[in-house]
Amino acid sequence: MYDLADVLPDADIEPGTNLLIAGPPLTGKREIAFDILASGANRGNGSIVVTTKDSADKVLETFTGSLEAGVDPDVGIVDCVTKQRGIGTVDDDPRIKYASSPVDMTGIGIKLSEFLQEFYEGHGLTENRVLLHSVSTLLMYSDLQTVFRFLHVFTGRIQSADAMGLYVIDSTAHDDQTMNTLKQLFDAVIELEEPADGEEPEIRTAGLSS
Repeated sequence: MYDLADVLPDADIEPGTNLLIAGPPLTGKREIAFDILASGANRGNGSIVVTTKDSADKVLETFTGSLEAGVDPDVGIVDCVTKQRGIGTVDDDPRIKYASSPVDMTGIGIKLSEFLQEFYEGHGLTENRVLLHSVSTLLMYSDLQTVFRFLHVFTGRIQSADAMGLYVIDSTAHDDQTMNTLKQLFDAVIELEEPADGEEPEIRTAGLSS
C-alpha cells in the first residue's frame, strides 16, 4: 500500500493505482504532486518524474527541496524539454534520461520502462511513485486520441509494475468531453477547486478509499 497520509489524510493507495490531479491554474496541483512524491521518497520509495514542462535540473531542485533533511532519494527524470530547446548536447546519466520532445511518446515510454526496471531489479525498490507533469502539455502537441492511447499504455505500465502514478492536468484548458474521456483511464481523481479570496484551494477526491 502507498501511504498518502502526509498529503491526504487516511488515504491508502493500492499498488498499481493511477491518480489524476486536476484543477485550474494556481491551485497547487504541482505542489501536491511533488509532496506525494517526496513523502514516498522520505519512506524509501523510488521516484520517477516525466517532465514535459520544466527541465530536469528544475525538477530535481523542486523535488529535493521537498525532502526531509538527510534523505538521499532514488530518483529518475525523463526530460522531454531540454532536447527540444536545442541548448547544447545532452546525454543520459544515472538520474536523467532525455526524450526528444513531448511528441516523442514512444521514447518517453521506453525511458520510463528503463527507470522502472532499474529501480525494481537494480535497486530492489518494490514501491515506486511516478509523476507525469503535465498531461496538458501533451495535449498542446498532440490530439486527444494520440494522448489517450499513450496514457492507456503508460497507466498499464504503472499497473503492471505495482507502482503509483500521478498525472497533473489543467482542467480549465480542456473541454468537458476531453476531461471525461481522459478520466476513464484513472482509478481516482484529486480535484482542486478555485479558492475564494484569501482561502486555500479546496481538495475533493473521487475514487480514493480511506
